[in-house]
Amino acid sequence: MGGDIPKQYQPLNGDPILMRTLRAFADHPQIFTISIVYNPSDSVHLQPLVDKLDMTVAKIAGGPTRDASVRAGLEALKDDVTHVLIHDAARPLISSAVIDAVIDALESYDGAAPGLPVHDALWFGDETVQDIRPRDGLFRAQTPQGFDLSAIRAAHAAYSGPAADDVQVALAAGLSVAITKGDENNLKLTRPEDTIRAEKILESQEMIDIRTGNGFDVHRFGAGDHVMLAGVKIPHSRGLQGHSDADVGLHTVTDAIYGALAKGDIGTHFPPSDPQWKGAESHIFLTHAADMAREMGYVISHVDLTFLCERPKIVPHSAAMRDSLAALLQIDVGRVSVKATTTERLGFTGREEGIAAMATATLVKS
Repeated sequence: MGGDIPKQYQPLNGDPILMRTLRAFADHPQIFTISIVYNPSDSVHLQPLVDKLDMTVAKIAGGPTRDASVRAGLEALKDDVTHVLIHDAARPLISSAVIDAVIDALESYDGAAPGLPVHDALWFGDETVQDIRPRDGLFRAQTPQGFDLSAIRAAHAAYSGPAADDVQVALAAGLSVAITKGDENNLKLTRPEDTIRAEKILESQEMIDIRTGNGFDVHRFGAGDHVMLAGVKIPHSRGLQGHSDADVGLHTVTDAIYGALAKGDIGTHFPPSDPQWKGAESHIFLTHAADMAREMGYVISHVDLTFLCERPKIVPHSAAMRDSLAALLQIDVGRVSVKATTTERLGFTGREEGIAAMATATLVKS
């Protein structure tokens, strides 16, 4: 595979190969424990991955060969484990359906493993074709290969010599091994071109993560000679009242972003009971929400802000508000909309008792 680190720790669409493999099993409802057989010199790469899993993972030092490593892993399993799945770390695209089929087959067989029928003609030769071999009944082996734990332990203990996989060990011990349905996408990453293929598969499989959040806020009028709206100071006969600078526009957009992230609202992160936020400029809140979105891997794709008020008139200031929001969010001004409407003199906004605002924010996983 090349690279400066072992292939299982190399990235695949942003995540280490092994991380994707571990999550596939950790997220499966019928998997209760995971053991990783590894090279202790790789601990610096492995431990950060283990720390990210909700499931407790056992780490077991491997041996000089694959079968020796498997034996070490089997022996380390607790005796209350009845069945085991043995899987290649470098098969990160394993699906729940493939895992399900192996587990189901273990109800009737000593072992089970996924396979793919061979459809291509098979040649035997060197630089030239020497013979044609029959393909009938041939399968390409995959993992996970599942077994009754006590049976595969005994089979490994009795086996001597190298083994291509654990099915070979099981057959030597006379165990029955069912062939379950494999998956073309369950490829083993061996060469750089395999990674390219896996990336294309993931791109076609992984849902584009688009999130939408809504925000709504209200502030009443009080004494003052200006209002702050979307970061723009607008002269007015009264000011807006609030714990901070009462910028109803920035508050609303901030809550829309928090909502898209499912991270509460302004009060969650900046409690009004905390005196340090009294009179605070609202751009602090918006910057915090935008930074959180980026830290979580999201791009703010679009923001739409609507004011509900009779006065002040918003249209003369909407361009400045769009510029202000774009700068604070660090996005193109073409992705920011600011508009206004009245309530036809109805309600508290119609009576000019305050200003309301609502906003929608759209976030896309980068």
